[in-house]
Amino acid sequence: MLRVDRLSAWYGEAQALREVSMRVDEGEIVTLVGRNGAGKTTLLRCLMGLHGTYGRTTGTVSLFDEDISGLAPHRRARHGLGFVPDDRGVYATLSVEENLLLPPVTKGGQEPWPLKRVYETFPPLRERRRFPGTKLSGGEQQMLALARVLRTGARLLLCDEPTEGLSPLIVQQIGEILREVKAAGVTVLLVEQNVHFAATVADRHYLLAEGRIVESLDNDQVREREHELLEYLGI
Repeated sequence: MLRVDRLSAWYGEAQALREVSMRVDEGEIVTLVGRNGAGKTTLLRCLMGLHGTYGRTTGTVSLFDEDISGLAPHRRARHGLGFVPDDRGVYATLSVEENLLLPPVTKGGQEPWPLKRVYETFPPLRERRRFPGTKLSGGEQQMLALARVLRTGARLLLCDEPTEGLSPLIVQQIGEILREVKAAGVTVLLVEQNVHFAATVADRHYLLAEGRIVESLDNDQVREREHELLEYLGI
């Protein structure tokens, strides 16, 4: 579904990504793992076409064998790419339901999730559908951010640290939601520091270091090397 070939990115003269090549196959959940500053968020921003605000890029990004490298973010979204940022991007003055109804449906995506399905998958959002974004907990905001992208009909979700700062119970719920999303045919590329969580939801993992992909790991390798990886990540 997604193929990245020799993608490099800069902030001014500082190089953040160095010839990153990777792939995400349709129906997979793949994680990007690395220390803070390794380039994980920059990579997601490049894939979504958002890095141009900060600096230049080289290399190619292809979605379903179509080169989307030169497309603006809104045009990538129309091709079925959805982005869930680490700050969740919830509109604080709008209600939960208004946040869900705001984004348009993408023409190149799959069947968008109707509100009924969203509320069945995310019961707390149904209970708080009239609440403004400012009244939601961190976990509820994360659910809203995920649900809002699913409402557009995105085929590939780019998720940046969806479990950061959440309690273990909410992290477990996010994992269940991601597995349900995968079962519904949505592909996910996930930035995640929680190695144990990553191994419970993802099919494969890329390890980033200093802007490069240094290893590709399966779940068995992650479990065997969990202690080593936690030490490497400084967790």
